[in-house]
Amino acid sequence: MENSNLKNLQRIKIYTNESVPVAIAEGLKRRGIDAQSCQDVENYGLTDEQQLDYACKNEFVIFTHDDDFLKLSARYIAQGKRHPGIIYSHQRNYSLGECIRRIKLVVDILSPVEMRNHIEFL
Repeated sequence: MENSNLKNLQRIKIYTNESVPVAIAEGLKRRGIDAQSCQDVENYGLTDEQQLDYACKNEFVIFTHDDDFLKLSARYIAQGKRHPGIIYSHQRNYSLGECIRRIKLVVDILSPVEMRNHIEFL
């Protein structure tokens, strides 16, 4: 099987926490990406750790504007835990459309294995 076909079978799934507008998950879905917001699954109000636990359980890479996830990632790794990955962008850096384009690029380029325990800064 060609590497590009293998990568299509193993695409990153995106989960957005409550710091991210729902429109980003919706825009990703319209572009063929498996994405959900915390509101989609009624996880609004969970702690950051609970959000990351949900993402781990369901193999989602979290997209967030919350820099607390950067510390949480380090804590997970120090405890020997693994997470599917985190994509981070400060909320003032990019418009909604630009966030969607950049996340799609990450999904198109990186595999779930490459994102494991990795933080990608947009």
